[in-house]
Amino acid sequence: MYISLFDMFKIGIGPSSSHTVGPMRAARRFLVELPEADFARIHRVEVELYGSLAHTGHGHGTDMAIMLGLEGELPDHVDTATVPQRVHAIRASREISLLGKTRLHFDPDRELIFNRVDLLPVHSNGMRYAAFDREGKLIAEREMYSIGGGFVVDTDEAFVGSPRGVESRVPYHFETMAELLALAKAADKPLHEMLMENEIALHGEAATREFMARLKMVMFECMDRGMTTDGMLPGGLKVTRRAKAIAERLNKTDAHVSEGAMNWVSVYAIAVNEENAAGGRVVTAPTNGAAGVVPAVLRYLNDFRDADEAAIERFFLAATAIGALCKRNASISGAEVGCQGEVGSAAAMAAAGLAAALGASNEQIENAAEIALEHHLGMTCDPIGGLVQIPCIERNAMGAVKAINACSLAMLGDGSHMVSLDQVIETMRRTGADMQTKYKETSLGGLAITVSVRQVEC
Repeated sequence: MYISLFDMFKIGIGPSSSHTVGPMRAARRFLVELPEADFARIHRVEVELYGSLAHTGHGHGTDMAIMLGLEGELPDHVDTATVPQRVHAIRASREISLLGKTRLHFDPDRELIFNRVDLLPVHSNGMRYAAFDREGKLIAEREMYSIGGGFVVDTDEAFVGSPRGVESRVPYHFETMAELLALAKAADKPLHEMLMENEIALHGEAATREFMARLKMVMFECMDRGMTTDGMLPGGLKVTRRAKAIAERLNKTDAHVSEGAMNWVSVYAIAVNEENAAGGRVVTAPTNGAAGVVPAVLRYLNDFRDADEAAIERFFLAATAIGALCKRNASISGAEVGCQGEVGSAAAMAAAGLAAALGASNEQIENAAEIALEHHLGMTCDPIGGLVQIPCIERNAMGAVKAINACSLAMLGDGSHMVSLDQVIETMRRTGADMQTKYKETSLGGLAITVSVRQVEC
């Protein structure tokens, strides 16, 4: 199935697309897709989490997300300001309102099971949802997987990697970068024109342009909130928010133009990921753990390169294509391939988007994405305390700066290069397959155990 702009970028809630956004969607979907007669018989629901969801679910807000999903909430509509109070009320009353319709007993300590021993067969981020009647008989059971970037599939869908439905037809279908470049050469068109035609075929021109404008607005609002909010991030690590203080300092500093721009890029990325860590409204790009890279580079394009609306649209379209290739041919899930699939993919998306916005050739756009992703290969996912804070927040700042540098290097050349983007994506897939599980969003290896939670608190 073609991965569209509307699939790749999702407006949601922090701190994790795989552990928060996906499980919230899955919980709601389990209930919504039940026959009405079966839903009416539900007396008890039970959710069991496996793999990475079980190991880091508490720190990533998975329990909170599932409770809200069972109540019918969606990540892009839930009021983030009311989440803590609502979750507290469910825990205190031991009651939940299924889809806002049926109120029944729900004890998160018993009905939300963190299974840290077993794995479901398809993906590390596995969930099993079950509903029982008043006599304790099973009404329905469904295994679902949060496969990265807020995408959710059940067991049947997992083998095609997309939700059920008719295959979407677009004018320019591609599954590799080589195919996309060949299509562009045959049509004698820049990438962004073909990608826009695809989006128009799926969603219409007006809706596509409106969605890109909304993405920009939400991204910029997130950065602005992050740069005006201080205090401590939740979760127990006692990490102090830094974006506001750094932004205030930069506003008072006469820095060299290029250095100043890069400093601001870092602040933009940090601001987004501090908002994400605090459970705020963010755009999954392509994941929440990597949500700061693309917005930071977009803000750099807007603030330091005087981009017009057309350039910003080219940015989103090219970024979407690269993210889709990373997802289709490797993974954007830290639980599957490590952080190379999250921040690495985000950096490749941002580099390609920036190059397209600045008028690069098709070959230079591919080269920019390839350089950015190549230099994230092998990056593990090892969040301290299972929280999307250390090293995730700073890692986004580094990914954004790398993306801009990759774009610059590509545009200094003529687009010819030895290693293709397709080869780097395949390398990312193989590297992820070889990577030990403890380095893939389980907090069982790397910094997560080298630096203990107690050390950070001290």
